[in-house]
Amino acid sequence: MAWWLRKARACWVVLARNGKPGRAHVSSACRALDGKSGWLRASLVVVGLGAILVLTTAAVPTMPDVRSLGLQTPKEEVEAPDFSLPDLAGKITGLKDFRGQVVFLNFFATWCAPCRDEMPAMERLHRTYKDRGLVVLSVDIRESGKDVRAFTQELKLSFPTLLDADGSVANTYGIRPVPATYLIGRDGKILWRAFGSREWDSRDAQKYFARILADGK
Repeated sequence: MAWWLRKARACWVVLARNGKPGRAHVSSACRALDGKSGWLRASLVVVGLGAILVLTTAAVPTMPDVRSLGLQTPKEEVEAPDFSLPDLAGKITGLKDFRGQVVFLNFFATWCAPCRDEMPAMERLHRTYKDRGLVVLSVDIRESGKDVRAFTQELKLSFPTLLDADGSVANTYGIRPVPATYLIGRDGKILWRAFGSREWDSRDAQKYFARILADGK
């Protein structure tokens, strides 16, 4: 990987750890990594899931309904990192609890407008496919349970929401901008990831999810 690409990615990693996106955060994060040792430490953080995935849009399956969604698929099989986080009621939930089902794992924040925009479509996706083996699981990054609960109540969301209070799970998954979504197969392998909002119950999306659930992926 070119040195300038390592630096750019490292700045984003530190940005994700420092809080909400913003130019000041990007600038200070990059300045904080000026020394050799700083860049080495940041690079070690980056050499996690993001480096292992080696994701590329060129690897997306050729089905028209998938191409239109702009998904990124791994070149090699990658196990989704397990984690355990509290839900809004304080109950600890782990990713492995859903093994055998397809998990739609979405990272978000309540202050993020694109996150808010895609939530209604995620709710419709949840209601349509929850009895066919699809789990919609959202993870809020670095916010209080009170704020997140108000957000889910306002949007009438019924799928489970977990709290990543220190951002550690988001860092493990290489989350930079939000929203970001991973689809995890029944065997615990990552099928794809997507950055940015989508109309997750569009005609193309519904064709894709119906097919993958029917195929037992």
